[in-house]
Amino acid sequence: MNYPWHLYVMAALYMVAGINHFIKPKFYTRIMPYYIPKHILLVYLSGMAEVILGISVCIPAVKDIAIIFIIIMLLMFLLVHFYMLTDKKASAGLPTWALISRIPLQFLLMYWAYSYLNL
Repeated sequence: MNYPWHLYVMAALYMVAGINHFIKPKFYTRIMPYYIPKHILLVYLSGMAEVILGISVCIPAVKDIAIIFIIIMLLMFLLVHFYMLTDKKASAGLPTWALISRIPLQFLLMYWAYSYLNL
């Protein structure tokens, strides 16, 4: 099936983001909330999930399921974005306005994924 080019852009963004978890795991462990255990394991698992979901949105048989999981994953990542607002070390030196703007961006990413359901 031929999907719109922007679906492939979305897929590529998730794959690149996922691969980055393996290239720079320390960055991701630093921004994880202290109350979540096994940071390094979760960094690798979330990176793997992003890569797999990025690939899966390009496969017609599993595209809609992958999109639902992307939305769930983005909802879960909101914990990290709120944590980055409350912890100076986790903020990675980003200004407060950038940290705040990442929250609505998550919802835009969810909507972007949702727009491809039942294509």
